[in-house]
Amino acid sequence: MTPAAHIDHLVVAAATLDEGVAWCEATLGVLPGPGGEHPLMGTHNRLLGLGSERFPRCYFEIIAIDPAAVPARARHQRRWFDLDDPALQTALAKDGPRLVHWVARVPDARAAVHALAAEPTHIDRGHVLAASRETPRGRLDWQITVRDDGQRLFYGALPTLIQWGSVHPADGFEPSGLGLLGLEAAHPRPEVLHAALARVGLQDAIAVEAGAPNFKARLMTPKGPVTLESKGL
Repeated sequence: MTPAAHIDHLVVAAATLDEGVAWCEATLGVLPGPGGEHPLMGTHNRLLGLGSERFPRCYFEIIAIDPAAVPARARHQRRWFDLDDPALQTALAKDGPRLVHWVARVPDARAAVHALAAEPTHIDRGHVLAASRETPRGRLDWQITVRDDGQRLFYGALPTLIQWGSVHPADGFEPSGLGLLGLEAAHPRPEVLHAALARVGLQDAIAVEAGAPNFKARLMTPKGPVTLESKGL
């Protein structure tokens, strides 16, 4: 039996973190809470809770490259979530922040990577990297899958995998007024995407259909229901 996996968080990329904060207030009706810096990747973020009865401990991440930081990662290796991709950065600069990805919480990241790499999917989800950052409540430690090329895969619809240490970011969140209602994805090869999700126990986490690449998150917000879309980015 495949171990249980869960939606951990949604990823909205922004050209700058300030733009991401302004977008969040205008689009969702709330200001994000504090986040932190990621020395390994040279990025920084802001967070807010999305937990609901169906999706407990889920949260929302707004992330951007930190212009003041130099990644500790090797120069030939790219940042996570395709943040070094020129096409993505051009779109963010032109059209503003956008939902680009999601991250799934798994009990054993290395086992999940091996499951994806095996037949019939043969998917390289990347290396399992150790990462951390300091918070007012203490140090956050996690293991996360990142490819050397930084690619998200399936236009962001196949999640990055994360295995948390003893502390989870959502443990200290204040109520945000937001709640995740569901995730949907469209892809020209839905059967391949669905098979990959099933390999890591996520076949029921997101609805998958055939179509042009897109990734959607339906949220309940203080402004009412809001749907965020990647629109193939």
